[in-house]
Amino acid sequence: MREGSLEAPTRHPLDWTNPDFYNEENLLEEMERIFDICHGCRRCVSLCDSYPTLFDLVDESETFELDGVAKEDYWKVVDQCFMCDLCYQTKCPYVPPHEWNVDFPHVMLRAKAVQFRKGERKLSHKLLSNTKVQASVAALPVVSSAINAANRARPVRKVMEKVMDLHPDAHLPEFHSRTLRKRNKGRDPVQAVVKKAGPTSGKVALFATCYCNVNTPDVGQDLIRVFEHNGIPVRLTEKEECCGMPKLEQGDLETVDKYRRKNIPELVRLIDQGWDIVAAIPSCVLMFKQELPLMYPDDPDVQKVKANIYDPFEYLVHRHKAGLLKTDFKQALGKVVWQVPCHQRVQNIGPKTRDILALVPGTQVDMIERCSGHDGTYGVRAGTYDKSQKIARPVISRATKMEPDYLVSDCPMAAEQIAGGMELKNSETNPLTLLRKAYGI
Repeated sequence: MREGSLEAPTRHPLDWTNPDFYNEENLLEEMERIFDICHGCRRCVSLCDSYPTLFDLVDESETFELDGVAKEDYWKVVDQCFMCDLCYQTKCPYVPPHEWNVDFPHVMLRAKAVQFRKGERKLSHKLLSNTKVQASVAALPVVSSAINAANRARPVRKVMEKVMDLHPDAHLPEFHSRTLRKRNKGRDPVQAVVKKAGPTSGKVALFATCYCNVNTPDVGQDLIRVFEHNGIPVRLTEKEECCGMPKLEQGDLETVDKYRRKNIPELVRLIDQGWDIVAAIPSCVLMFKQELPLMYPDDPDVQKVKANIYDPFEYLVHRHKAGLLKTDFKQALGKVVWQVPCHQRVQNIGPKTRDILALVPGTQVDMIERCSGHDGTYGVRAGTYDKSQKIARPVISRATKMEPDYLVSDCPMAAEQIAGGMELKNSETNPLTLLRKAYGI
């Protein structure tokens, strides 16, 4: 038996349509097997709170082994997993192809799916993960202002804590009635000679999805301006649903499937017309690059989207390698601290954001490869807010000591989480915004 594996991790498809997937007895047996291996290793203790929770349960039991932990306490471990996948991709020595076949995130996903099917996931968590409804309602002109004001009002936040399980101190994203789609309605892509570079076609369809459309439309605008400055025509998809990541994290796989049936045909239509797909939110890219392909390994359309969707800076690196990226930068950025989002790290694309920002003269980019602890709903829920802040503190401390001119993260939620604990010289927190500033556009 090998102690660990030096081979690259491989991932088995998620057999979520198999009735046995929802068999709770079989699930508990697999959780017991995985938890016992984790207890004997403990390499992932510095990641999310699932591991300290598990190890505390073991260490406080009568036997000091997993057999002393009640199976009903296994769900406490599940509740702390926000499925960043870092344990699988960066820490665990027992992932496939190792014969122990440890896939902690997928076991947690299976557990959440069992809970969801039994109706045991909190209603408030279901509502918080329903970004489609939030975006539709909150984007209305008068409603968006009212919601933003309410989110800042302490008495209202106290009520929201009881009703929605939202911590009163948690930062909630702004809603914009002038969405990215409204800003770009009727806009034609820039006219340019389309040039291929590596696997990229040279023209891009932006999958804006909920967050970039309603919460951070400026980031979407910055992406369009940077890409079109480089001669890359950009259009928005004609229609789209949520990528499905918030629902996946709740174990609501049926809704993930519903979103897939609406998103994939539209993306495939654009790919067949010669457009590459780009999304500004790392979680959206990961959903199409990894999660949906693992749920639908035999669906050629899902696999086609996987092969043709890119992180924005991954796309720009391909252009740079082909000599097509403009380097006519007008403004130095000084010292930039870049927090690498978990959902970008596990795409295995390398530090592409750093590589592009470092091209700007007079710019130093320092990386922090550690989780911000936000992960969407985990960072705002009353039951997990304090733990989220605890995970973020080492990142905030390290970033503060670096005394940066800018603190950025490709994930807007991670950026807000970290920036909220710092006094920054400049308010911009997205690397696409910095790149636009560097170009002087």
